Amino acid sequence: MGNWLIGSAALALAAPVGAQTAAPATPLFASDAPINLVIRGPINSLASKRSENARPGTLTLKDTGASFPIMLTPRGITRKMSNICSFPPLRVEFPQRPPAGTLFEGQGRLKLVTHCKGSADFQQKVLLEYAAYRLYNAMTPLSFRARLANIDYVDDSGRPVTSRVGFFIEDIDDVARRNGVVKANTGAMVPLAQIEPSAGARFAVFNYMIGNLDWSMRAGPPEEGCCHNGRLVAAPGATQYQPVPYDFDFSGLVDAPYATPPEGIKVNNVRQRLYRGYCAHNAHSAAFAAATSAKRTQLIGILASIPGMEPKTQAKAASYLEGFFKDLDSGKLLKTCIG
Repeated sequence: MGNWLIGSAALALAAPVGAQTAAPATPLFASDAPINLVIRGPINSLASKRSENARPGTLTLKDTGASFPIMLTPRGITRKMSNICSFPPLRVEFPQRPPAGTLFEGQGRLKLVTHCKGSADFQQKVLLEYAAYRLYNAMTPLSFRARLANIDYVDDSGRPVTSRVGFFIEDIDDVARRNGVVKANTGAMVPLAQIEPSAGARFAVFNYMIGNLDWSMRAGPPEEGCCHNGRLVAAPGATQYQPVPYDFDFSGLVDAPYATPPEGIKVNNVRQRLYRGYCAHNAHSAAFAAATSAKRTQLIGILASIPGMEPKTQAKAASYLEGFFKDLDSGKLLKTCIG
């Protein structure tokens, strides 16, 4: 059985000075310490038959023995394809609300980012994508939190299948509650005037930092509404929305072997940055870039705090982030804004 697991390195979640939260984080996302768990269910079937039919399983915490009935469903787009990943990302649903006082208290449905393939290199890709979430956590509390997990996958028969690192992503409703806002329900396209400028600038500058082009803060699939790799929230009664990014496997920071630039965007590969923020937000983008530049040491230091990240991976990622800060120093950032 393959075994690529990580040790514990509990650290407080960073937030900007003065950040206000309207509600505490749920227990699962109140810590950065990796959790150890077993997922038992039709693991081989999930890998070979990727229909969106939910399948029953159990999730057991190894440290406490607490066990929860769950439903498992393959999810995603690219990573759901069997020619890309040998194992798909999963949606983990709790048909019965986990009891109060347990780690999964308050959870109903969670996204689980899995290993895609079994090699050590893909484990590092998981950790790099997790690091992207941690970087944005350090920039704003209005961000998805993530929780690393060492996962033993066990088939229905009780046979161990593999052990790999993955991470859970906080639900958007919980992100909203922590920040005193609500999830927005919109059509597939949102006018630019309805995007709050400082939040739009933050969204764009961050995605530039990690070299991510696979997003839209204003448009999404017609059947899903806005946005592509982002969610919109708003203060109650507000007329403008704040975009919150997620899904960073196509970023230059992660540099997944299957990642390619979006069609129509003229870059050579996903490692090449291109700023795609709106020119109308330039004043806010410049201000956020200056604030981000002041956090240079803190942000690059986050890489060293990621449990299981190999020194070679950390050094490459740190060098990539340094390229972003050099762009800020040179004034390159806003030259390709969208008019």
